[in-house]
Amino acid sequence: MTDEPNAPVAKRVPHERTHHGDTVIDEYAWLAEKDDPDTLGYLKAENAYTEAMTAHLASLREKLFGEIRQRTQETDLSVPYRMGHFWYYSRTVEGQQYPIYCRVPLADPAQTTPPATGDGGPLPGEEILLDGNALADGHEFFALGAFDVSPDGNRLAFSTDFTGDERFTLKIKDLRSGEVLADEVPDTFYGTAWSYDGGTLFYLTVDDAWRPYRVWRHTVGTPTSEDVIVYEELDERFWVGVDLTRSQRYVLIEAGSKITSEVRVIPSDDPTAEPALIAPRRQGVEYSVEHHGHRFLILHNDGAEDFELAYTSVDNPTGWATMVPHEPGTRLESVDAFAEHLVISLRRDGLSGLRILPLGETDGYDMRFPEPIYSVNIDSNPEYQTGLVRLRYTSLTTPESVYDYDLATGELILRKRKPVKPGPDGREFDPADYEQHREWALADDGTRVPISLIRRKGTPRDGSAPCVLYGYGSYEASMDPWFSVPRLSLLDRGMVFAVAHVRGGGELGRHWYENGKLLAKKNTFTDFVACAQHLAKAGWTSADRLVARGGSAGGLLMGAVANLAPQAFTAIVAEVPFVDPLTSILDPSLPLTVMEWEEWGNPLADPEVYAYMKSYSPYENVSAVDYPAVLAASSLNDTRVLYHEPTKWVARLRAAAPGGHYLLKTEMGAGHGGPSGRYDAWKDEAFIAAWVLDHVGLAD
Repeated sequence: MTDEPNAPVAKRVPHERTHHGDTVIDEYAWLAEKDDPDTLGYLKAENAYTEAMTAHLASLREKLFGEIRQRTQETDLSVPYRMGHFWYYSRTVEGQQYPIYCRVPLADPAQTTPPATGDGGPLPGEEILLDGNALADGHEFFALGAFDVSPDGNRLAFSTDFTGDERFTLKIKDLRSGEVLADEVPDTFYGTAWSYDGGTLFYLTVDDAWRPYRVWRHTVGTPTSEDVIVYEELDERFWVGVDLTRSQRYVLIEAGSKITSEVRVIPSDDPTAEPALIAPRRQGVEYSVEHHGHRFLILHNDGAEDFELAYTSVDNPTGWATMVPHEPGTRLESVDAFAEHLVISLRRDGLSGLRILPLGETDGYDMRFPEPIYSVNIDSNPEYQTGLVRLRYTSLTTPESVYDYDLATGELILRKRKPVKPGPDGREFDPADYEQHREWALADDGTRVPISLIRRKGTPRDGSAPCVLYGYGSYEASMDPWFSVPRLSLLDRGMVFAVAHVRGGGELGRHWYENGKLLAKKNTFTDFVACAQHLAKAGWTSADRLVARGGSAGGLLMGAVANLAPQAFTAIVAEVPFVDPLTSILDPSLPLTVMEWEEWGNPLADPEVYAYMKSYSPYENVSAVDYPAVLAASSLNDTRVLYHEPTKWVARLRAAAPGGHYLLKTEMGAGHGGPSGRYDAWKDEAFIAAWVLDHVGLAD
């Protein structure tokens, strides 16, 4: 490449920070001033530089975008789910960015087979509830927060965000007249719940730190100024949620920190009743509640690290009787209650699973699936009285598949597998052309760390194949195998794709999470490096062909391994990366900070936590070494990981280790999830894929 433009140089304005006797000079702290013209000018300069440095990839980006679009059935229909007297579904139309949300009446009350069309077009008798494209018209960004139909099917609560900051405006639509009512509430959060008669709506608002802390009750047709606060959470560690049980008999108000929870219930047919407490919070005890007939089901970890299932009386919920006892190594994650059966979502040996418990039984049975690596979870199942369980299944080689499981016969009925159209070579997609593997890396402390990987058959295993290694490793979130249409463009060019299931995630149970948080957080980073080294040693790739990728807390992982083992990677993609964690966690006025102390520790109060976080913070530990090439992606309106974290990181990388390849790409009108429209998201993915291919020598 010739005539490369000069990289932007951020001005240095010394800012002093002192904690526990340690003084730090942050010369780029000024970039946190979002409204400062210098900040906006610098971000625009970085975007222009990134565009100039990737201009030679423009044709490849277009080609990759074309491949994604070519393989995707653009006009498509989701599998309708039944609720009340209707089938509900969404559909997409070729050329349109957003889904259209619809319903059709049941043809027969006994109908269990969802309707479908061969071409993905509208179903006969369709009623459009919301058209995302119409709502998004004239806006650069659009996201739907709530989409909640009342139990009687007469009203729809929905909320919209047009900036990406996840502050939603809540509205109500009368589905009988099609009129959007005057009832409108700004600055709401995700989560709503209807009363049984559809006359009352519960919703959430946030405090200045973006913490949902208030549950409100609104009577439809009354001024929102008359809305009543039903519950307010004063403890800044706790996040509040609201939901309606599947039975539609109780509104749940859930308050939870990272390690403690508390639930209250309101009868949905008596929405003005005082919330009744199920069990008072106890530090370190987590529990969730589901309603099932005469009892509440309680999934909890009181003396049960991987959780057990108990029940208590609806009339007097004072004692918990065990239903499914604790089994170390089998993490019970949730329970779904239906009239005649329960479904427990669980995790064992690094794989997700489902256990069926027919009414009156305690042992039940676990569903079996044929692939060695897969992901399965409960899908939309709003009906309480049903003999079918709707589930969603995928793997690295199997496109997302929707099944109905017949509880009476044990039959697994495939309702739809996401279509994958022929690629550039005109060949039909065939899962048999690809192979998936489970590998195990050995961490420094002897822990075996699972890796899931996929490659196209025939890809050499002699160290010559380039590879993308993806990781996350926080909040007990499991990176279960998933199918990706954009990934096919990499695999078909000879790349390997791998997922490192590092500690801090939840793949191997609660202990896997506990050993990757707080003062054990560095295990997340060393596990990822061990996975990278294993892939090279086993011949799947080599260090000079290996690209690391992660986002959000996974972006922290990217920044940490860049400092820890820069020689292990040729390039790093860090999306909305949490790379300045110490600065953020030291500031309780920032969004989410206080709630995060139980994940990372409280460096304000504890000098040991402060020193530990400082020792791994990517921004704090940038040094004059040969870093891999870095592509950092951010969003100006992100409220989860603020844009200035990757901005400061790239500025410091460029100053401390000049001569490296460091790019920053900031979405100026989006939030944590990046571009909102599907075509914009595909273009964003094509941009990253082209950059990756360029750095492993596969750019066309």
